[in-house]
Amino acid sequence: MSEQIPGVPEQLEPLVARLLAPNPSPFTHTGTQVHLVGTTDLAVIDPGPDDPTHIDAIVRAIAGRPVRAIVITHTHRDHSPGSRPLAAAIGAPIVGCAPLALDDAGIRADAAFDRGYAPDRVLAEGDSVCGEGWTLTALATPGHTSNHLAYVLPEAQDGAGALFSGDHVMGWSTSIVSPPDGNMTAYMASLEKLLPRTERRYYPAHGDPIENPQRLVRGMLGHRKQREGQILRSLRDAPAAIGEMVARMYVGIDPRLFPAAERSVLAHLIDLRDRDRVAEQGGIWSLTS
Repeated sequence: MSEQIPGVPEQLEPLVARLLAPNPSPFTHTGTQVHLVGTTDLAVIDPGPDDPTHIDAIVRAIAGRPVRAIVITHTHRDHSPGSRPLAAAIGAPIVGCAPLALDDAGIRADAAFDRGYAPDRVLAEGDSVCGEGWTLTALATPGHTSNHLAYVLPEAQDGAGALFSGDHVMGWSTSIVSPPDGNMTAYMASLEKLLPRTERRYYPAHGDPIENPQRLVRGMLGHRKQREGQILRSLRDAPAAIGEMVARMYVGIDPRLFPAAERSVLAHLIDLRDRDRVAEQGGIWSLTS
């Protein structure tokens, strides 16, 4: 893909265009990808941050066409706050994931939970929104957040369907799983859920479209299992605090990402604790046997 310019729409296939929000960071890559689905009428998926210049760019890309729904994958602040000014500007309903009432104990200051999110309609797995020649059907993919939804577009260009994967499967990095709302057990199960599916392309909220998604999903599962093994080997050497494990395991990464790495290791440890593989006392983790 060519380098994107924020605010400039890019047609990916007849039913799908994307527009980049101006919110790059170590956690969002080049920024949040806003997807427009449809031709004569539209859905807007994840309008991104509440930034007036960005909202104006989305309105220009809509170009006066009716918007059937503003569709939200999850309520991190780089995804859903733009839904409210966009809805006010174009008169479309906000639909998608359920709101959360949770204090974020994580470190993603750029993507904390959007406490003002108030959908007109909450979608459950199998619920759909539709327009002229397109359908978006919700697929529950919890783990990155407990309310995360992906959306299936069966009418995609070659008939094999496409999946708007939000932050569950991204085109540039693995997802952060940050307790207490992020849950590694659920995240792994949601990845496993994707393996038998046949969609030929994923459109993630960060990074470029994914052309061989099943291969990537298998790789992501393998990466998480390798990370689990790394944690267990580290604790086999000696009990340790999370910060000590991260320093040994994440050699060479951007220091700004260390807090995120600590959240991910914590998510793995909670999963291992729930399987009676590890235990914690006073912030020190050890193997149970």
